Amino acid sequence: MKRVLVVNANPKQDSFCKSIADNYAKSAALNHQVKQVHISEMDFQVSLDAGYDNLETLEPDLLHFQELVLWSEHVVIVSPVWWGTLPAKFKGLIDRVFLPDFAFRYVEGKTFPEKLLSGRSSDLVITMDTPPFFYKYFKGNVIYKQLKTSILDFSGIKNQSSMYIGPVIDSDSKKRKRWLDKVSKLAFRLR
Repeated sequence: MKRVLVVNANPKQDSFCKSIADNYAKSAALNHQVKQVHISEMDFQVSLDAGYDNLETLEPDLLHFQELVLWSEHVVIVSPVWWGTLPAKFKGLIDRVFLPDFAFRYVEGKTFPEKLLSGRSSDLVITMDTPPFFYKYFKGNVIYKQLKTSILDFSGIKNQSSMYIGPVIDSDSKKRKRWLDKVSKLAFRLR
């Protein structure tokens, strides 16, 4: 049994990402401990205005999110693609939470920082209004590169799989049900 954190990274209150996150959580809860976060319900200052020079006090929702990340063994991120990459509020969550001495630590004399979230794994579920093949091979697959390499790997979280869902914009209920079934299978495969 794993401790699984499911993050709905869509800042909209009602979205297909929420349905996906809820579906994954419900399926995973049959075999694992599951907690969910919907960033639409979180209240925090999005911008890291001073960078790392003068870190602001974390709001209660950010402190709680840090606790959930530390609690988790597996993190599932359900995110839409907005303008080719992450929604601003989700990027702000990463900027504000994945800080030095939480996600990584600079080590004097070393090129690469120490990864403080090692031992965790992740799955990515990415929704878009573009056909996934076109997004991945012609638009550069930016969200995957940003999440997997620049955020997760950098802090020690090893991505196990990535599922692309789209185009969502013109999908009907039958197609959405098939996608939700695939998400359930992804949750059932978690060991």
